[in-house]
Amino acid sequence: MAAKLKKDDTVVVLTGKDKGKQGKILSVSPSTGKAVVDGINIAIRHVKASQNDQGGRQPKAMPIQLSNLALVDAKGKPTRVGFKMDGDKKVRFAKTTGDVI
Repeated sequence: MAAKLKKDDTVVVLTGKDKGKQGKILSVSPSTGKAVVDGINIAIRHVKASQNDQGGRQPKAMPIQLSNLALVDAKGKPTRVGFKMDGDKKVRFAKTTGDVI
C-alpha cells in the first residue's frame, strides 16, 4: 500500500497533548504505523556521558501514531490524502482542495 504521509511532509497533530501543533516528519516507520515529527511528542531521555558528549537529561522527539496526524494543505488546513492517476503516474492529492502534493 502506498504511503499517505512521507518524510519531510508538514503535518498537524489531531489528538493528544500536542493537539493543533504543526511539524515536519523526520522519519516514518510503516511496519509500526508511527512517525517521528520535529518538536512533537517530546520526552526527556537520560543520556550517559561519553568522550564527545556531556550527557544528562536531553529532550527527544518520540514516535506518534500516523492516525493522529493529518497533512497540511497549501492553505494551512489539515486534509486527508487521496491517490489518483496523473497520466501514467500515481500521485497523492489533498482531498480538501484537490491539489496534487
